[in-house]
Amino acid sequence: MDPNEASEMVTGLFETAGNLLIEYGLSAIGAIVVFIIGRASAGWARSKLQSSLTKAGTDASLIPFFSSMIYYVILGVVLIAVLNLFGIETTSLIAVFGTAGLAVGLALQGTLSNFSSGVMLLIFRPIRVGDFVEVAGQAGTVKEIAIFNTIMHTGDNVRIVIPNAQVYGDIVKNYSFNDTRRIDLVMGIGYGDDIGKAIEIIERVVTADDRVLKDPAPTIAVSELADSSVNLVVRPWCNAGDYWPTRWDLTRALKEELEAGGCNIPFPQTDVHVIEMPNR
Repeated sequence: MDPNEASEMVTGLFETAGNLLIEYGLSAIGAIVVFIIGRASAGWARSKLQSSLTKAGTDASLIPFFSSMIYYVILGVVLIAVLNLFGIETTSLIAVFGTAGLAVGLALQGTLSNFSSGVMLLIFRPIRVGDFVEVAGQAGTVKEIAIFNTIMHTGDNVRIVIPNAQVYGDIVKNYSFNDTRRIDLVMGIGYGDDIGKAIEIIERVVTADDRVLKDPAPTIAVSELADSSVNLVVRPWCNAGDYWPTRWDLTRALKEELEAGGCNIPFPQTDVHVIEMPNR
């Protein structure tokens, strides 16, 4: 090859590369800048919305949901802007995404179900952040109701993530919904003990605890003549936050006072009668 032709070819390659670099390099740099700024803006908007909703006294269950929504919406807008910088026709691309979205939606029915269930949880509010609930076979305190799942912490501080579809589609026991709760205890005394005296002791112990509410009044009654004991039901009421400490303290105090008052706390036992067979 003639040296002049080779030189011209190299020069042409450099010019083409320079033109491409100018045309697409600037677009790539602009796209990167837009993406970085857009992502930072999405994070700022999420934090700002969280702060605003918190100051406005919005329910804690709604804050993570709406803040996540605004974050992903802004990211979607940023993605479209980045594609525009590369010269991609976003109008037709959106139509393609819409068609593909239908197919993806059918494939991700479970995910969409979790999303719709999350919306229903926030509308009807069977649970809220801070409630102690039992749902989907798990019990714990609700920490967050997100777009696709609900996060709970158990009593021994284990984090549990449950899909929203299971939360909304299952029976929910919300122990924090009502302000008061009833404590259900069963105290057994011996058949030879004085029932009236036992009830007096139980009434004295229950009414002496300041956490027990006067209204509704505690219920104390004979509930069952069991195999080894006469069972008395003890049903005082207390504030929901005092439930477990009150239950534990009453159980101990009732046992100690009944024994001090001469009542026996029976336990299951079996009497065996041996019959001596005559010698043959």
